[in-house]
Amino acid sequence: MQEKPLLSLRGLRKSFDTQEALNGLDLDVYKGEFLTLLGPSGCGKTTTLRIIAGLETPTEGKVYLEGEDITDFAPEKREVNTVFQNYALFPHMNVEKNIAYGLRMRKLDRKTIKQKVNEMLHLVQLEGYEKRMPSQLSGGQRQRVAIARSAVLEPKILLLDEPLGALDLQLRRQMQLELKRMQKQLGITFIYITHDQEEALNMSDRIALMRDGCFVQLASPYELYENPVSAFAASFIGETNLIEGTVSEINGDEILLDIGGKTVRAKNKDWVQQGQKLCLCVRAERLRYRRQDPGHNCLHGKLVATHYTGSDRTSILELSTGQTVISRHTTEQEEKVSQGETVCVWWDIDKATVVIDDRDNAL
Repeated sequence: MQEKPLLSLRGLRKSFDTQEALNGLDLDVYKGEFLTLLGPSGCGKTTTLRIIAGLETPTEGKVYLEGEDITDFAPEKREVNTVFQNYALFPHMNVEKNIAYGLRMRKLDRKTIKQKVNEMLHLVQLEGYEKRMPSQLSGGQRQRVAIARSAVLEPKILLLDEPLGALDLQLRRQMQLELKRMQKQLGITFIYITHDQEEALNMSDRIALMRDGCFVQLASPYELYENPVSAFAASFIGETNLIEGTVSEINGDEILLDIGGKTVRAKNKDWVQQGQKLCLCVRAERLRYRRQDPGHNCLHGKLVATHYTGSDRTSILELSTGQTVISRHTTEQEEKVSQGETVCVWWDIDKATVVIDDRDNAL
């Protein structure tokens, strides 16, 4: 029996004057899930989150929580809390009082409040910081307090609007691990907004990739990386090469692609048609080059530039078609190739996938 969704969005549309921010979104989110809304600025991520929180009203469509229509519920009537990028802590209250604020508004007794605050302090690893003011905390510590203040109310869903965006890179990576740990311990459903692909890949159970108010692809991080559905999806996640080609032959599970007069093999997809123009997606770390032809999936090109970074090397190559591609590989046992030298650019057929070329509308 299939699990019932905790949250459902049905036909969500939102317009601001003449601009359509959301274009008929449908989404199911499940209990205990870490779902990330990923996409470029202006794609509709924050609008979606604000509608779930009750801070915006959809032009059309419904929001259901555990099967109940909450579309017209006020924010405080929803079992949903939001953590913002700017923390929104009360500057005149210490850590303990910030976390306890919502519990006091619910008029819980002092003993219960103290117990719940202590549990949250342990969870966010801030025991001993109870009496400190927000101004005495680091950015990462303030963000933990903001999460504790929201999580202590035990919402069914915690909404996080780019909560790590103001932190430096090293602290952001550390907090990614902390957030995932907290989410698993709490068992609360997280809906997380980011434009950072690394964050989305590291933390999510599923990623909803957005563009122009629509969902482009909804999948696990693995599926989104390995099997993007379009050139936009492929280019937004990871460092990828999109090599243009035309389908010259379909042969069961494989197709032949004509790329600048050279034929290469690729895995077939059920939407592929004879004569179709599409893109072959080859991730930078899976593109190889060498002097000798490996005998399969080889395109000729020349080494334009190479950058040594210790254990890795990033190389820029120009194919005979004029297209530039990137190869990233370890320096262990690499073949030494000089700049300007002609090489064979190749990849394993299982390490590439064909995608629809939707780049004309890409942001």
